[in-house]
Amino acid sequence: MATTNEQRLSHPPGGDITIEEEKESEICKFYKDKTVLITGATGYLGKLVMEKLLRSCDVKKIFIIIREKKGKDPQKRFDEIFDEPCFEPIKRKNPTFKQKIQVLIGDAQFPNFGLSDEDIETLKAECQVVFHYAATVRFDEKIRTATYINIRAVRDLINITKEMKHLKAFLHCSTAYSNCIHPVIEEKFYDPPIDPETLINLVDTLDENTLQAITPGLLGKYPNTYTFTKCIAEAIVRKEANNIPAALFRPSIVIATAKEPVGGWINNVYGATGVLLGAALGVLRVMQLKKTNNADLVPADFVVNSSIAAAWDVACDKNLDQKKQVREEESKQEKDKTHVYNYVSTPEKPISWREFENLGEKYGKQVPSEKCIWYYFFFTVESYWVYALTKFLLHTVPANVIDFLARCIGKEPMMVKGYQKINKFAEILAFFGLNSFKFSNQNVQSMWKKLNEKDKELFEFSMANLDWSIYFRTYVRGSRLYLLQDTLDTVPKGKVKYYKLMFAHYALLTIFLAVFIKIIMIIFNFIF
Repeated sequence: MATTNEQRLSHPPGGDITIEEEKESEICKFYKDKTVLITGATGYLGKLVMEKLLRSCDVKKIFIIIREKKGKDPQKRFDEIFDEPCFEPIKRKNPTFKQKIQVLIGDAQFPNFGLSDEDIETLKAECQVVFHYAATVRFDEKIRTATYINIRAVRDLINITKEMKHLKAFLHCSTAYSNCIHPVIEEKFYDPPIDPETLINLVDTLDENTLQAITPGLLGKYPNTYTFTKCIAEAIVRKEANNIPAALFRPSIVIATAKEPVGGWINNVYGATGVLLGAALGVLRVMQLKKTNNADLVPADFVVNSSIAAAWDVACDKNLDQKKQVREEESKQEKDKTHVYNYVSTPEKPISWREFENLGEKYGKQVPSEKCIWYYFFFTVESYWVYALTKFLLHTVPANVIDFLARCIGKEPMMVKGYQKINKFAEILAFFGLNSFKFSNQNVQSMWKKLNEKDKELFEFSMANLDWSIYFRTYVRGSRLYLLQDTLDTVPKGKVKYYKLMFAHYALLTIFLAVFIKIIMIIFNFIF
């Protein structure tokens, strides 16, 4: 029988075009009705993980651990979490979403997270997926605090996790720079500089002054206590989590969201964002770094999507049960079975510090803020001595002059203290800007290939698909809006102020140049 045109359209050659559209999200299916624990839920990434799970995955319950901070009790801090712009989409979609969240009172500085025995037993009975994001991210944190939060808390949480009756996955968030003493960083474990238990016993025993005195010796080649303790924490994961479905997740330099829940959202000035904002405001004028080195930057929403997928990947490892007995036998031979994921951008979408600077300047000048302190004048150097000289001329001298004038008119001097913080920030980042790192991320790329089209749409994290120019336009505007609290309707006023500052900047340079030439001429005439 001849096929009619209508039949051809209904059943075209080549199969059913609706099959792909009807595919379910495997990741959403996994998280459906799951009970999840998120540590660090009051932090930047913790908030985004919680928001994403609540908005995209039909989880049963989310436990979060909150401590008292700056006089605010845990309930007050819990309520304030949802004032962030990142929760606006889910408030519109599901106004009752907070009913799925249960707050546990605890503190990562204390043994067992400071949790009560009752809460620990509740977690053991109910929790199925654990995201450990809690950490102190201060690079200059005291060694005692960094050890308790970044190392001991990991050990104690894993010990609790191992007794969870229905555990499906445990994910520990580290950093791509945890092993920064190595120029090549692969998706594998590295030996720690000191045994974790030895360090914990050390900080338990010694007084604060002694600990401060021996800290440089403990750090060795590590630039700060953050990377040092993060490396040692990985040794805890390697040893203690080897017989549970676990993932070690290492994001690099996390910056603003690319797309979701709102594009350009960020609530901190750590790392690269501090450089971007400091330069845009005219307060950061020089930094020490190598422009040709890669700035391994990753958008926060991509980081979150990748970590959610990583926990799914570990839980759905089809060979996991078969490997369990082999794993227990091989653990004696130090065979690592924990999945390691380097979530980095360089292998797929590299961006140099020069490009970072150029894109930041390009889009920053399009939307200058009224809150600018001075005209954009930012450059980088490699030599320490050149940096020290230019820092003195461009940071120290102006700060002292402004503070002197402030005292003269009866105002509180603030610039010198401010620039001490800015200079400290710049010098901490210098290590990462001057050194070149080669990362591998084959496990992340392989995980992306496992996702079906629905999951790739809902949980986008492939850096290969990112356009840095398009991203930076969003990044700069987001930093202006969310960090400076300066809406885009003030751009015209911002441009007026920017051009005034530009005029003042070049007028001042002209005066300095004229004075410099005059001094040279006086010296020349005196000599000759």
